[in-house]
Amino acid sequence: MRLFNAWEMGQDQTKQQIEKGLHLYQSNQTEKALRVWMRVLEKSADPAGRFRVLGCLITAHAEMGRYKDMLKFAVVQIDTARELEDPDYLTESYLNLARSNEKLCEFQKTISYCKTCLNMQGTTVSLQLNGQDYEKALFFPCKAAELVNDYGKGWSLKYRAMSQYHMAVAYRKLGRLADAMDCCEESMKIALQHGDRPLQALCLLCFADIHRSRKDVQTAFPRYDSSMSIMTEIGNRLGLIQVLLGVTKCWMIQKELDKALESIEKAQELAEGLGNKLGLLKLHCLCERIYRTKGQQRELRDHVVKFHECVEEMELYCGMCGESIGEKNNQLQALPCSHFFHLKCLQTDGTRGCPNCRRLSVKPGYV
Repeated sequence: MRLFNAWEMGQDQTKQQIEKGLHLYQSNQTEKALRVWMRVLEKSADPAGRFRVLGCLITAHAEMGRYKDMLKFAVVQIDTARELEDPDYLTESYLNLARSNEKLCEFQKTISYCKTCLNMQGTTVSLQLNGQDYEKALFFPCKAAELVNDYGKGWSLKYRAMSQYHMAVAYRKLGRLADAMDCCEESMKIALQHGDRPLQALCLLCFADIHRSRKDVQTAFPRYDSSMSIMTEIGNRLGLIQVLLGVTKCWMIQKELDKALESIEKAQELAEGLGNKLGLLKLHCLCERIYRTKGQQRELRDHVVKFHECVEEMELYCGMCGESIGEKNNQLQALPCSHFFHLKCLQTDGTRGCPNCRRLSVKPGYV
């Protein structure tokens, strides 16, 4: 049991110091904020306050790309939650532990901690699906940016930066490259101001993808290199796969197919090591295009088979027409039972239940 002494903070002082740290953090004085929060962690006698300040430290280190430190604080938060004997605190701490392991690409541990959360009373779960419906992909970050503009006075600029980044990605995929560049530039400006290395890497990747979409591969290559450097620095192996996919597409534009295959080989090694099935699916799709161009029928057939195996394993196909989802821009719709379909297929079916499990689906959700 902790004994209170003159060197320890009580509940009110703990709260004041946490708020002080938040104010510093939102005004882009990150290192000062971290020092304030670490002092609270060392001196506070209030377990609930310690839990809250650990949450601040976890978030800050995640945004700075310091994922090992993020994991360290998440482990301490678990112990604090157990001390508090509150199921809500314990659920939150396990989710932070799952997020920390996800950032470090420890996916088996991530799944294990998420399952622990699911077994806790009152836990809510969200499903994120990696399909291709660019209009919906644009709607949500636009809505987030609108909320920041309307209600976000005093909020951290990082909310705006992330919404602008996701808008840039969606605009690029819709072919609105000028809008994509504007959004990405604004996001990058805020990321530089805040020293947000993970977001800087994502913005550089987006800049490179925009230039690649313009067929300006000479401008794209150095941006891919800069993004790869930061991704390597912060340990974002999923990001490295995305960079290598972009580099591969640049070599394909230049018809340097052997160099494209070299990039694919590096990406495949990473994807297999992480168990990143979506990355492998994209790689098999690119290989199919390359070997078709080269006229190498045996290799072509191998990658076509592997591509369809990935589609089947991930169930990335419409439950009605059977076409694979994710190869091109389609309007998608998910039902409450979590089965998803092409919107046009559901509209023509006319039934009120899920075609797969026949569960009633009066209020469809959106992917």
